[in-house]
Amino acid sequence: MLDAAQLKQAKHLHFIGIGGSGMFPLVQILHGMGYTITGSDNNEGSIIDAERAMGIPVVIGQKPENIQGADMIFYTAAILEDNPELLAAKASEIPMAERAELLGWLSEQFSRSYCICGTHGKTTTTSMLTQILFGAELDPTAVIGGKLPAIGGYGRRGKSDIFVCEACEFQDHFLKLSPDIALILNIDNDHMEYFGTIENAIRSYHIFAEKTSKAIFYNGDDENTRKAMEGISGKEIFTFGWGESSDYRPENVRRPDGAQSIFTLRNRDRSLGEFTIHVPGRHNILNATAAIAAAIHAGTPLDAIRAHLEAFHGAGRRFEILGKVGGITIADDYAHHPAELAATLTAAKELPFKKVWAVFQPFTYSRTKLLMDDFAKALSIADRVVMSEIMGSREKNTDGVYTSQLAEKVPGSVWFPGFDEIASYVMNHAEEGDLVITLGCGDVYKCAKMMVKMDIA
Repeated sequence: MLDAAQLKQAKHLHFIGIGGSGMFPLVQILHGMGYTITGSDNNEGSIIDAERAMGIPVVIGQKPENIQGADMIFYTAAILEDNPELLAAKASEIPMAERAELLGWLSEQFSRSYCICGTHGKTTTTSMLTQILFGAELDPTAVIGGKLPAIGGYGRRGKSDIFVCEACEFQDHFLKLSPDIALILNIDNDHMEYFGTIENAIRSYHIFAEKTSKAIFYNGDDENTRKAMEGISGKEIFTFGWGESSDYRPENVRRPDGAQSIFTLRNRDRSLGEFTIHVPGRHNILNATAAIAAAIHAGTPLDAIRAHLEAFHGAGRRFEILGKVGGITIADDYAHHPAELAATLTAAKELPFKKVWAVFQPFTYSRTKLLMDDFAKALSIADRVVMSEIMGSREKNTDGVYTSQLAEKVPGSVWFPGFDEIASYVMNHAEEGDLVITLGCGDVYKCAKMMVKMDIA
């Protein structure tokens, strides 16, 4: 458990798994607070490059001696129990805590903690809200699950009383937070290896809503979210959605081109005017609606919201265009749940491309097994589907689940064990005017980067 008094007295913090997207924003904030930071990871990467550019020493390879000199040690849930550095930390007398506990402590340091949760859309909505508040000079501290170009990373340390935080439900980590204002985007059947049932997930979101001290903005269109909100009182409550009963409702949507949407936003009987976003898809209009509502609550002028939302062109790994090779556009997206795949691929099909190629890396055996038919249905939206083997991450394949089983359910799809084979196949078969989008929360982005660098002349 995190001892707040010990953390305040500590000077040297060590991070096991410092290269992860969840660790990086915390490192940025704590480094900005004046702590000496060190860390280790198993692989090089762009995040580690950025941390080293900040003057933070990072060791590749997790070894017991890496923890020497630390006053406190933090680790991620992705670190396996037999990790030698984690074992050494546990055997030492150095205080240690999991990343979620550190994030929870940070959320307690601000009087206006905006915590954004939901199965889908957390990173985009958190990024939108951060960009609006940052651009409007409200100077928020932020923790985001993806890279936001406007702030030069995954997080920042501000000097105001506003904290914007992506709140992840994985293993109930979001219940360690102390939200003042909550945004609940949706609730779907993800992380079922932990929750077991959707009812258990809804119960956790209900507890999260109960913990929120000042205000809640929630998706009034989503049945599971409405269930989670039953019995919640004692704070301001607002809804957003397409339904006419919502407090914040987008309407009159126009799409001058596929990636741009212009819509009018209503707050009950009052029109707030038109807003423009440059990220595709109907789902992103709703994400923007939630971000606008929260920004209004934070005291941001409407004209500033309008300007800085329009300047937002997406977060890293959220329909991120990486380049064009031989007239073929290469993009990457973090979508790893069937609902996310469907939303991303539907948005992609609305863009002016000849064919949409989905390059999908399934993540975890349990999710692939539980949602296999849903994955097949979502992937079938694409014109062509190419898959890699499943990235097991923290799991072992005890049920004998393989990508080949999913491929059998998606007509015309193919799969390959390695990214080299995938990249070669796709770039040899895709044509000028096509979109190739890599999909998944693992390391499938590496495949996209391979394709961007390929010479297909």
